Amino acid sequence: MYSQALNTRDAGPSAEDADALARFQARIDAEEKIEPNDWMPEAYRRTLTRQISQHAHSEIVGMLPEGNWITRAPSLRRKAALLAKVQDEGGHGLYLYAAAETLGTAREELVEQLLSGRAKYSSIFNYPTLSWADIGAIGWLVDGAAIMNQIPLCRCSYGPYARAMIRVCKEESFHQRQGYEIMLMLCRGTPEQKAMAQDALNRWWWPCLMMFGPPDTASQHSDASMKWKIKRFTNDDLRQKFVDATVPQGLHLGLTFPDPELRLEDGHWRFGAIDWDEFKRVVAGDGPLNRERLAARKQAHEEGAWVREAALAFAAKRRRKAA
Repeated sequence: MYSQALNTRDAGPSAEDADALARFQARIDAEEKIEPNDWMPEAYRRTLTRQISQHAHSEIVGMLPEGNWITRAPSLRRKAALLAKVQDEGGHGLYLYAAAETLGTAREELVEQLLSGRAKYSSIFNYPTLSWADIGAIGWLVDGAAIMNQIPLCRCSYGPYARAMIRVCKEESFHQRQGYEIMLMLCRGTPEQKAMAQDALNRWWWPCLMMFGPPDTASQHSDASMKWKIKRFTNDDLRQKFVDATVPQGLHLGLTFPDPELRLEDGHWRFGAIDWDEFKRVVAGDGPLNRERLAARKQAHEEGAWVREAALAFAAKRRRKAA
């Protein structure tokens, strides 16, 4: 396996070698892409592996809240669109696991880290989808936040991650438009339907703001990620961009945001205090559906064992024939 080969290849100059580090940073500063066989500091490799694998886990776990509504979609058109979207999310996870493997960690190990609870995924996916309006809110808000965070990743300094994100962002943009259209139809419908849309916004707004991660003053990885151009904007910058883009959309729908402190000031929509204690609880495993989400992934992994075994057996058979 390629990722296993990477673990055994020559690691290049020591990470303590000041000249090597300087040459590496010069490439970053010159906007060159770092590729899998290039020398890189181990801290850069670890940071990327953590970020890309958590991104992949989030795409896979993110299939669950929406998959819950495939059999209950209000029309055949909505069902087909939701099926396509959930399929897209699974594909995103696969692209990203492949990108993470180029850094030297096998996919099996990454998946084991998720199933054991040692790896994190986006806190947003531990919240329940209680109505069809939640599917619209996820597309509009959650995918909208994802796009805001992921478009700069298309310029990430690590080549495989940047290239994977180009396709991911194109598909996420479609998902966001699809979600907004669901919200628009609900808001133009009966009073009960509009109330359902408002309820979804009330429940998803604050968790979406938490999606960008802790405030810059509390972020453990932002400085290094910005220096290495893994990230291009800080958590707080991206959060503000999302709020500025999303509030006018919600007002166009005729909805009210669940924030009495929300106000337009100096060209930006300023918002109230985020409950970071809730964020920490959910990330630590004490969210509304943390246990259920991991249990569902473990069950799917166990039930899919025969598929993985059959695929490996088929590949081995082809290799024997080729030899």
